Amino acid sequence: MTRPEYASPCGLYCGVCAILIAHRDNNEKFKKRLVALYKGDVPGKGILPNCENLTTDDILCEGCLSKNRFMHCQQCDIRECTMAKGISGCHECDDFPCRFINEFPMTVGKKVILRCTPLRREIGTQQWMEDEEDRYFCPECGQKVFRGVVRCNQCKAGLSLD
Repeated sequence: MTRPEYASPCGLYCGVCAILIAHRDNNEKFKKRLVALYKGDVPGKGILPNCENLTTDDILCEGCLSKNRFMHCQQCDIRECTMAKGISGCHECDDFPCRFINEFPMTVGKKVILRCTPLRREIGTQQWMEDEEDRYFCPECGQKVFRGVVRCNQCKAGLSLD
């Protein structure tokens, strides 16, 4: 279900975000995995800034345009930039992609932003959100998945949906 507060300015649709899903579903096991990922406790993954003391209590978000945002979303330069320009997102900006996009700290996120922003310009916000909602399902078993997932939790199929 698409909700207006899920229409992040950067182009990362919040409805398929692991943080939002773990919080919404109150999934403690998933929250623990996300804490390990963000802290860098997962082999091959880097530590994002300010995650040293991250706990499962910090895995909460109700969408980029809500008042209850994940710690990294609270510090988002992209959101602040669009607000300062009086636009709803990067899809309305003539400077896209700018240094905030080029320096985005998460590889998958940057890839999705670069894919989604031109698409959102072309088809509009509502259709973009619906398309993103429809995109994140395992093609093998139909399980709903989140952005960035590389393997289906249900059938273990390898995924490349971003």
